[in-house]
Amino acid sequence: MISPEGYLKGVESAMAGLDRGKIERVVAEFERAYREGRRLFTCGNGGSASTASHLVCDFQKALIAPNGHAFKAFALSDSLPLITAWANDADYSRVFANQLGVLAEKGDLLLALSGSGNSPNVLAAVDRAKEIGMFTIGWSAFGGGKLAERVDLSLVVPVHNMQIAEDVHLIVGHLVFTQLMQKLPHYS
Repeated sequence: MISPEGYLKGVESAMAGLDRGKIERVVAEFERAYREGRRLFTCGNGGSASTASHLVCDFQKALIAPNGHAFKAFALSDSLPLITAWANDADYSRVFANQLGVLAEKGDLLLALSGSGNSPNVLAAVDRAKEIGMFTIGWSAFGGGKLAERVDLSLVVPVHNMQIAEDVHLIVGHLVFTQLMQKLPHYS
């Protein structure tokens, strides 16, 4: 059993253990995608799906320049009808990969979130993204799992607690968003 104080110390410790250089690289890749008009796709399951959707909401809504240039961001976990159609007609492990096959282009970004780093549908999305020529970023915990080995840029939260990992993923997303708000033109 973890106490409230222990939980908060766990979040603090996980944050302190993050590789700041990798976070800066994530910011740089997102900035490049925005400036080049490339798209960002996110995916994850459960709490990671929620984070993927939340971040897309922030990036798409708030990063719109006065000239109308916007961050083209999409969460592959947002369309329940599309997910269930792909799961029924193909396989659940392909629900994100098949969407990328239809929507993504070379040079786009994929942010794949998986606490364990071993979610089959997230790994399949990374594999499909690489086939397309996308730049892949993975956020995980629990040592990184297979995701850390497959992506172009891996950020592993140094923790073995799913809730803390998900908290830190959202915090990192907001950190990236805040950095982009400072670097990019946008309506205030």
